Amino acid sequence: MTSKSPCFNEMHSNATARSPYSTYDKWFKDQDADGLMTKSQEAEAFFRRAGITFNVYGQSDAEERLIPFDLVPRILDNKEWSKLSKGIEQRVFAINAFLHDIYNRQEILRAGIIPTELIAQNDAFLPQMMDFSPPGDVYTHITGTDIVRTGEDDFFVLEDNARTPSGVSYMLENRETMLQMFPELFSTIKVQQVSDYPKNLRRALEASAPATCSGRPCVVVLTPGMHNSAYYEHSFLADQMGVELVEGHDLRVVDGHIAMRTTRGYKVIDVIYRRVDDEYLDPLTFNPNSMLGVPGIMDIYRAGNITIANAPGTGVADDKAIYSYMPHIIEFYTGERAILKNVLTHRCSEPDTLKYVLENLVDLVVKEVHGSGGYGMLVGPAASKQELADFAEKLKARPANYIAQPTLALSTVPIFTDSGLAPRHVDLRPFALMSPKGVSITAGGLTRVALQEGSLVVNSSQGGGTKDTWVLED
Repeated sequence: MTSKSPCFNEMHSNATARSPYSTYDKWFKDQDADGLMTKSQEAEAFFRRAGITFNVYGQSDAEERLIPFDLVPRILDNKEWSKLSKGIEQRVFAINAFLHDIYNRQEILRAGIIPTELIAQNDAFLPQMMDFSPPGDVYTHITGTDIVRTGEDDFFVLEDNARTPSGVSYMLENRETMLQMFPELFSTIKVQQVSDYPKNLRRALEASAPATCSGRPCVVVLTPGMHNSAYYEHSFLADQMGVELVEGHDLRVVDGHIAMRTTRGYKVIDVIYRRVDDEYLDPLTFNPNSMLGVPGIMDIYRAGNITIANAPGTGVADDKAIYSYMPHIIEFYTGERAILKNVLTHRCSEPDTLKYVLENLVDLVVKEVHGSGGYGMLVGPAASKQELADFAEKLKARPANYIAQPTLALSTVPIFTDSGLAPRHVDLRPFALMSPKGVSITAGGLTRVALQEGSLVVNSSQGGGTKDTWVLED
């Protein structure tokens, strides 16, 4: 996916460093290129020693890969961040209200804001969650909002990740790496910290414990196991929070509660930060062949004796067809206009829209409504005639499975290369935590960067890398 349009350069404007980058630019010009290249190699060695890897689904060799790290930070000033954080908080609140409504009174459907069939026929909608409210009425304890930028004040939400958003471990490790490599920079440039995320995550999870909990809540991280692509993150977060990392076979129902196996017998737990998909969470309720979940956990959940974060069924809120209605959803539940804009989205389920998309396929990006990680998408400007023809047949066969969007001229941030700085396209995934006490957003997030020149695809599974994201203090 490539961009040929002029793009907003976040670091430089007319060869002059923009205000957020001014101090960093002066520092960088004083650095020795060979020294910086050595630092870059040191960072790679650090990531390899720490085991910061991921697996690519569909790869026959299932080789673990390092996510490339670039040492030039992405820098936002406090004014830019203030707009983003207010927009994210508004969006997270609306998504949570939408989920509560969809699984209870369904007032947004009665009002005709969203077509009923978009929910009823949605694979991510779980009837088992109907007429039930999770502890504290919180569905989306952790949300990752993918944001792109096209100009000085032009930010767009590309996607809402409300199921099991990943990448926060890379945000934390990127900062730790920069602190180790360039400690002098952080004494010169005052950057808001991200290191308190694990502490804030544990607090948010504990605050979401069920009413039956007495004493300090017992929190665990539920992982599908070491072969999962995000296993490093699961173990990292459990370690950073100081809680147990468990698999399904470590848990069982005991006297109406979920308990984990310990050397002293079974211990009741109150909150599960689960990184297991809905389908595999409870073989008695969902996929009977699942070996990853806990038999009977949904009965305990509906009885109010366990908190599952994020709640089952949240995927209906980050469906890309639902995404196209987000401005209406925000206004319906908050009474406000959306602070952060959506990207224009064409719903291929609508016959006239499908006709338009098929006629303009070469200019559009087409995505599966449940797709993630850059899989199953078509980038029209970069596709061959045969790829366009093949994808057109997929669209005709299952139009409701796809949405289409125009290609955007994404902003660029420099990366460090053998020949110096070179612009590359980026996006940003800030992480928001929600509990009955409110919403907390870490100042920064995971900046993903398309390392190939001209490419707009930032996903690590498609060859992208990451950067540290700095939000400046006032």
